[in-house]
Amino acid sequence: MAVKNSTGRRNMTIQKRKTFVFCVLSVTALLLLGVRVGYLMIMRSEHYTERALDLHERERDIKAARGRIIDSTGTVLADNKTVCTISVIYSQIKEPEKVIEMLCRELDLSEEYVRKHVEKYSARERIKSNVDKETGDRIRNYDLAGVKVDEDYKRYYPYGELASKVLGFTGGDNQGIIGLEVAYEEYLTGKKGQILTLTDAKGIELDGMGERRKEPEAGKDLYISLDVNIQKYATQLAKQAYETKQAAGVSIIVMDVNNGEILAMTDVPEFDLNEPFTLIEEYQVQQQTVPEQNAEDAQTEVKQESKQDLLNKMWRNGCINDTYEPGSTFKIITAAAGLESGSVTLNDNFSCPGFIIVDDRKIRCHKVAGHGAEDFTHAVMNSCNPVFITVGLRIGVEKYYEYFTKFGLKNKTGIDLPGEAGTIMHQPDKIGEVELATISFGQSFQITPIRLMTTVAGLINGGKLVTPHFAVKAVNADNTVVDEFSYPVSEGIVSSDTTEKLKYVLEQVVENGGGRNGYVEGFRVGGKTATSQTLPRGSGRYIASFLGFAPADNPKIMALAIIDTPQGTYYGGQIAAPIVRQLFENILPYLEEIGYN
Repeated sequence: MAVKNSTGRRNMTIQKRKTFVFCVLSVTALLLLGVRVGYLMIMRSEHYTERALDLHERERDIKAARGRIIDSTGTVLADNKTVCTISVIYSQIKEPEKVIEMLCRELDLSEEYVRKHVEKYSARERIKSNVDKETGDRIRNYDLAGVKVDEDYKRYYPYGELASKVLGFTGGDNQGIIGLEVAYEEYLTGKKGQILTLTDAKGIELDGMGERRKEPEAGKDLYISLDVNIQKYATQLAKQAYETKQAAGVSIIVMDVNNGEILAMTDVPEFDLNEPFTLIEEYQVQQQTVPEQNAEDAQTEVKQESKQDLLNKMWRNGCINDTYEPGSTFKIITAAAGLESGSVTLNDNFSCPGFIIVDDRKIRCHKVAGHGAEDFTHAVMNSCNPVFITVGLRIGVEKYYEYFTKFGLKNKTGIDLPGEAGTIMHQPDKIGEVELATISFGQSFQITPIRLMTTVAGLINGGKLVTPHFAVKAVNADNTVVDEFSYPVSEGIVSSDTTEKLKYVLEQVVENGGGRNGYVEGFRVGGKTATSQTLPRGSGRYIASFLGFAPADNPKIMALAIIDTPQGTYYGGQIAAPIVRQLFENILPYLEEIGYN
């Protein structure tokens, strides 16, 4: 019995010990749990509150106002218009029939379409975007439960097609697609805001719970060198030439020769920036008839590709995206290389019989009977091909190519627009005497209009090769300047002596030579005409152009007018020079009036 009692007591002692350990462990666990809960509730409360909100909040973006594009006169060329997005929330709608009837009436939508979206059980159903603000306000004033009106922004261009290929436009996401809109996207685009709305576990917005907003941040305003008054007049002249000459296109560029600022650039036909995906008449007639397909989807795809090709063509800016043979305006470059290298002087004498033989090839002058005896000054005035060929051959292939490179002609200008084309030129080892001869008077290679203009500006401004550009500065909403843009300049491409001689001889071209139709009463104007035949030779297609600058003795402004494939008279001196004359007659007094330096 003693042994039994002893064993019982031992078991009881062990049991008590186990109970004690269990209690200690339980209390310890509870204490640790309490400490952990306290830590989470006190020290980490903010973190888990945010996590909880994340689980029960849905966010909607609020578009930011895009920065405006403003010209040199302070005129807004690209702005924003407030528009609305209309949505419905199924769980909050109390009068579905009234909602359907109202949305059909106000938004001009079919009952079938609206009913399908109103009766769909989802977090939020978008009914229509880009609704004008007046309609959005009316819908909001109905105060129907479950109908939401959110305001955002749509790009708006007050002047329609003016400078369309320069400004560019934005897409549905408000991002730039072409032109300055895409080139300066990082400045113009703003930061989206957000609307945060409480939802249930199924993601349905809870009625009456309110919402949190994170306001958007507007983009920067972009100030550019374009002058709306000069742009309007240049566009008007281009349209007139386009219509009267039934041309394939007409381009006009106006640039400051000393700093590269572009005051106007038009490439007619232009398009409406507010409807950039609508083909203008010229391209509608080109739209291909698509053959029937077995599958409707395949037919749609072909049509879309066809329209996209035409849209891309419509959006192209021929001033920078396309190259052409410049013809006789390029003789300015040959004259500069000849004078700079000492291969010719203004008083050197030549004889033009109406042609010149280079190797075994007979190259004619535009004056079949020839110009006879003439010095170099008169050869420039007469735009005499044999004389310029002679000067080119005197310079030689190697030296001429060096000047071609030095004058920047091998490189793109670096203009602040996307898609600039490069020069198409023979490699030096592929240039023989015949190739050099044709290059000397502006044929057998291709450059862009802006490249030609920029190089000539450097030859007449004292040898300073500037970068053509539009952007001047970017400014915050509070008028704080964020960035003032600067551009590369190369000095000394020609001597001041060569510049003075060029200015003199090019003024003679306008005073007494082939560019006399570019003469402006009361102003000294220099310039050069061109009439180049497009490929293939003998096609009967020509490009007429005139490059002029003023004042001739101290150049400030340069203009280039190009008429592509004019019908009837096609000589640059007869149809392009008068365009620049009319342009200068209007803008030179205007620039004096506003004190343009």
